[in-house]
Amino acid sequence: MKAVVLEAPGHAAIRSVPEPASPGADEILLRVHKVGLCGSDLNSYRGRNPLIAFPRIPGHEVAATVVAANPAHPQWTAGMEVTLSPYSNCGQCPACLRGRANACQFNQTLGVQRDGALTEYITVPASRLYSASLTLKELCLVEPLTVGFHAAARGRVAPQDTVAIIGCGGVGLGAVAGAAFRGATVIGVDLDDAKLATAQKAGAVYLINTAREDLRARLAELTSGRGPDVIIEAIGLPHTFRAAVEEVAFTGRVVYIGYAKEQVAYETRLFVQKELDILGSRNAQPEDFRSVIRMLEERRFPVEEAVTHTVPIEEAPSIFAAWDSDPARFTKIMIDVS
Repeated sequence: MKAVVLEAPGHAAIRSVPEPASPGADEILLRVHKVGLCGSDLNSYRGRNPLIAFPRIPGHEVAATVVAANPAHPQWTAGMEVTLSPYSNCGQCPACLRGRANACQFNQTLGVQRDGALTEYITVPASRLYSASLTLKELCLVEPLTVGFHAAARGRVAPQDTVAIIGCGGVGLGAVAGAAFRGATVIGVDLDDAKLATAQKAGAVYLINTAREDLRARLAELTSGRGPDVIIEAIGLPHTFRAAVEEVAFTGRVVYIGYAKEQVAYETRLFVQKELDILGSRNAQPEDFRSVIRMLEERRFPVEEAVTHTVPIEEAPSIFAAWDSDPARFTKIMIDVS
């Protein structure tokens, strides 16, 4: 079967690979239709993802159909359209034992530590599947949106909160939608007017373009000088990591999605003086998947605006190269596999 293979840093190719073995007792065979790409896929392509080994089939944002029923899991019938959680968990590490399998110490994500979904067929544990009354494009958006929804959950976002999202790309857009879905007043922060316009459709009430506006002054203006109750950082740059701590309100919450790609120097006095909750956010929980599906079924997300590029699988190597050379031009890429 056809697959996209990252063969070495900066080199993706279409290759023929073996079809998956017969599904195990708890697995379902899927035909893949669409796969979305995110920043971790770009880092893998660039050779900057420390968790990946080459060659690797990427892809973990999936819309697919069930090929054949598994008698052990009769709820998944042939032809059913599904999406999936791409994570694994060991069940024994401290995170798993605390009910936070999304942060499993030994997690293996599709397309990173193990081959992913940019191929025609995959087998997936039945427990990882989700069905919904959604189009294939919407199903393909579920997993990336859950990352931002989980960040909003980590920040304990509530209706009385004002929440600033720094970075309104693919992941940040999920945080905007997640905070808005929880009833908060959302401020979208970015350098790109097009991304900010999409963030507004996803639920941002206020927009700040830091290319021409001072972040501190505008946040003070919008919050009567207090600062946002929650700031979610969705870019991963040292200066935005610091800005989140500097601009959040006293006793506020700062949530970091992912990590900065270089060391960050802080004025740690603010951690104590403001008595901040500083939180990491990794992957997503089943309840995040269910919340995103509910939001999409209610048609509360700008699907068409969020997906900026869709190409057939044959063009995947060239879209990786274009994305690498000009990442600002892309918000969400989807690959049509079949």
